[in-house]
Amino acid sequence: MAPYFSESELGPRLRISEEISGVVWGAIVALIRSRIVDGSFGPRYGAECPDGQGIYGVDEQTFVLALRGEVPDISLPLNPAQIPPTLAILDLIQFCYQSVAKPSQVSWHEFFKHWHLNFDQDQGRETFRNDVDRIFRRNGIAYELTLGGDIVRIGPPVLMGELMNMIFATGDDELNQMLEAARKKLLNPDLIVRKEALEKLWDAWERIKTLEIPGEGNKPASVKQLLDKAAREPRFRNVLEKEARELTEIGNTFQIRHTETHKPPIERSEQVDFLFHRLFAMIRLALKMSGRGG
Repeated sequence: MAPYFSESELGPRLRISEEISGVVWGAIVALIRSRIVDGSFGPRYGAECPDGQGIYGVDEQTFVLALRGEVPDISLPLNPAQIPPTLAILDLIQFCYQSVAKPSQVSWHEFFKHWHLNFDQDQGRETFRNDVDRIFRRNGIAYELTLGGDIVRIGPPVLMGELMNMIFATGDDELNQMLEAARKKLLNPDLIVRKEALEKLWDAWERIKTLEIPGEGNKPASVKQLLDKAAREPRFRNVLEKEARELTEIGNTFQIRHTETHKPPIERSEQVDFLFHRLFAMIRLALKMSGRGG
């Protein structure tokens, strides 16, 4: 489908909303209902012709029973006036994506007055994914459904450009794993998981400090050597040293690497993005200037 006129004139909305509104929920309900009516969930929850000649539609009762078991936070029947939690709605979308296929009519059964259906799963999933993405795009929702059936969060554009284009090839396998885990967790729709991204990134920062001169007790000298490589100009070198100290203090002060009750928590998604971006920019510079990727 071509972009709406408003998008052509003004560009798409910023996708920054992490809560699914009543309008969006209503559109999702309409989308799923239409797929039930046209038989799109037939391959997994098919209504069989009494003569055994094939599937002619969706067994809605079986569909609902399966949905109730896999996404228990969704109230059934689907009600556009009752908005479930955002994470439950995203789970519902994933549930439907795994089961959807494009139906096509292959033979008319005169006695029962219904069509027997064939299904194309790839085409059905692609159409469903495009429909979901259009609803999210038009309403500025910061999630997308991937080809693999995962829901990922769309972070701030300035952060996502750096994060998605960076290849973690630092020469240290454990550090690569830490950075990749931080990346994946930041894209998770669940705020709790995104907070874990900060923990992984701060752990990676502590490991980076030891790369130049490995060994117990060598961290200060290793950090100095790392920062010397990152900046030769004295004033900028001082800026980086101050930033390195502040980032370490942030990791020790807030509930990021430590969870003592007296440490203040990180409470909002915007705070996670801010802190992640700040440290990630430092890590990217340090790795690049020390010849470890980026």
